[in-house]
Amino acid sequence: MANPRNYQGWTFLANGFRPFFLLGAIQAALTILVWLPTFYGELKLSSGFAPRDWHVHEMLYGYLPAIVTGFLFTAIPNWTGRLPIRGMPLLMLVTLWLAGRIAVTFSAFGPWWAALLIDAGFLLLVVLAAAREIAAGRNWHNLPVVAIVGVLCAGNVAFHVEAHLHGSADYAIRIGVAVVVLLLALIGGRITPSFTRNWLVKHNPGRLPVPFGRFDMAVVLFSALSLAGWVVVPASVATGYVLAAAGVMH
Repeated sequence: MANPRNYQGWTFLANGFRPFFLLGAIQAALTILVWLPTFYGELKLSSGFAPRDWHVHEMLYGYLPAIVTGFLFTAIPNWTGRLPIRGMPLLMLVTLWLAGRIAVTFSAFGPWWAALLIDAGFLLLVVLAAAREIAAGRNWHNLPVVAIVGVLCAGNVAFHVEAHLHGSADYAIRIGVAVVVLLLALIGGRITPSFTRNWLVKHNPGRLPVPFGRFDMAVVLFSALSLAGWVVVPASVATGYVLAAAGVMH
């Protein structure tokens, strides 16, 4: 990887995990502090979303994208050997993420599509930036992670549209949960073990763990199909059996 020590700017913007992990943790705590008095009827939100939907959205499409972005922008330089996204470009993304939190929370004061454009714009830029870095580094086997983040972006758009048309979100909530589960499966099943194996190779402790193989890939793909079925037909008995089979495979 290119030497990150050449960076002379603000340390807070030296790596993606610094602002996004910190602000994501703060946002999660503040969301809970706001949600509790809202749940008990002691506080009224100025959001265009119903109180429950606001809380769910800020966890799935506010907090989660911050943590995923922090991870991606930290991992991609290790995958590609390129310098991390930092400095002013990173600050612009952080600012857009913060603007999305404000736009959603106070969306009752403006048109619903304005909050959608600001909020969804963040994830769209993250997907484009991550795809550009992976393409420049020709690290194609990690592109599925970016594709999953793209699904999260689509789910965010669907959340705004559903809430506007039907008064509450349904499919978009399941899309967000499905993306969380799939990211855990992919990162926990392939990326984290890959980092572990690379460290073990350098220190040569002895026998190495088995690398990610065809069965592991089949499990991830089957999980993706199972979760897609749950998003579309969550109450189906067949969906329950398929999800149970995916769990056994894991």
